[in-house]
Amino acid sequence: MSAALPALPAHAPQYPPSLFAALCRGILRVAGWRLAGAFPDVPKLVVIAAPHSSNWDAIIGMLFKVGLRLQVRFIGKREAFVWPLGPILRALGGIPIDRSAAHGVVEAIQHEFATHEHFWFALAPEGTRKKVQKWKSGFWHIAHATGVPILPVYFHYPEKTLGIGPLFQPSADLEADMARIREFYRPWQGRNHGTV
Repeated sequence: MSAALPALPAHAPQYPPSLFAALCRGILRVAGWRLAGAFPDVPKLVVIAAPHSSNWDAIIGMLFKVGLRLQVRFIGKREAFVWPLGPILRALGGIPIDRSAAHGVVEAIQHEFATHEHFWFALAPEGTRKKVQKWKSGFWHIAHATGVPILPVYFHYPEKTLGIGPLFQPSADLEADMARIREFYRPWQGRNHGTV
């Protein structure tokens, strides 16, 4: 029996049912992971996921993404998008980027938002698995420039939970927004180095 994951709202970008999705739900059930909260019914948003402290975050996150049939796009370094991993990453929603030209990433993602009717984009604001004092603000700039909300998603390893927070609409004040978002994440614990 597959893990009991909720149906996605109508405006969330999603893949059709598949055996692969059922397999991912089964793995999550056996591993004891659960989903807390509900996805919003909006066609476009920026998803942020934290705390990011382990390679397991990507594996757990991908199991939920595929198990839910949620079509969320993400970026990865261009070097990873070569055979045989490249086609798999693209099929899972990956967008290759050139890290040496990182200044153009925000503009490239803005273009994706402008050219798709439904587009959810995800990234880890910490930018690394190491504990950091300051988050990267690219997610805020993308959301602010495109006028879409931010959806905070958290890992809480002590209870094997992937949680969905409330939608956050960026204001004109980057520092205040970052402080409020960091405060939301304070209770949640990553696998290796606790809270954000």
